[in-house]
Amino acid sequence: MATTTTPLTTPGTGGRRASVERATKETRIAAAINLDGTGVYDIKTGIGFLDHMLEQLSRHSLIDITLRAEGDLHIDYHHTTEDAGIVLGECLSKALGDRKGIRRYGSATIPMDETLTEVALDASNRPYLIWKVEFTKPKLGTMDTELFKEWFQAFAQLGGLTLHVWNHYGENNHHIVESCFKGIARALRVAVEIDPRQTMAVPSTKGVL
Repeated sequence: MATTTTPLTTPGTGGRRASVERATKETRIAAAINLDGTGVYDIKTGIGFLDHMLEQLSRHSLIDITLRAEGDLHIDYHHTTEDAGIVLGECLSKALGDRKGIRRYGSATIPMDETLTEVALDASNRPYLIWKVEFTKPKLGTMDTELFKEWFQAFAQLGGLTLHVWNHYGENNHHIVESCFKGIARALRVAVEIDPRQTMAVPSTKGVL
C-alpha cells in the first residue's frame, strides 16, 4: 500500500479544520475536514457503497471531507470500514477542540420512501453508541451489512459522541442504511454549529467537555 506523503486538505480557507493520517498493517487512511464548510467532498476508500454513504455524510452535514483509504480489501471490507470511521472520528474531535460555543446536541428524523430513521447525538466527549438497526440481508452488493455498525461505533468512539441510531421501520436495506448516514449528518450539522448565545462558553455546567 502506498504511503501518503502530503497531508490532505479541504478546499478553501478558514473554518475549524483538522487532518489525520493513520497507518497500520491493514490500512492506510488520510482524511481532512472543515466543520464550517459547504458539504464539498472528495472520498475514495476503494469501497463504492462506503464512498456513497460518506458523501451523504458530507453533503447533508455541510462538513467538507477529503479522504483517501487503502486497505486489505482482498480479505474483506472490515478493516477499511472501521478505520475510516476511526480517522473521521479523530478528525471531528480534533476540529472541535475544547468544544466551546457549540450547540452540542443534534437530532434528525429522516424519511426515505418506506423507511424512517431517527438519530440523536450529544457531542459530549463521552462516547457511546445505541444501535437499533436491523437488516434483512447480510450484504448490500459486496458489502456486509454488519459493517455499518462498526463504522458508527468507531466514529462515535473517536469523535466523542453519545450517539443513538434507531430505524423505526423500513424494507429496503439501501434506504435503511442511507437514512442512518443522512440522519447523523443532519444531527451533526446542528450539534457542531457555533451557538451565538453561548459566547464561546463550554455548553456544560462542568465547564469542560
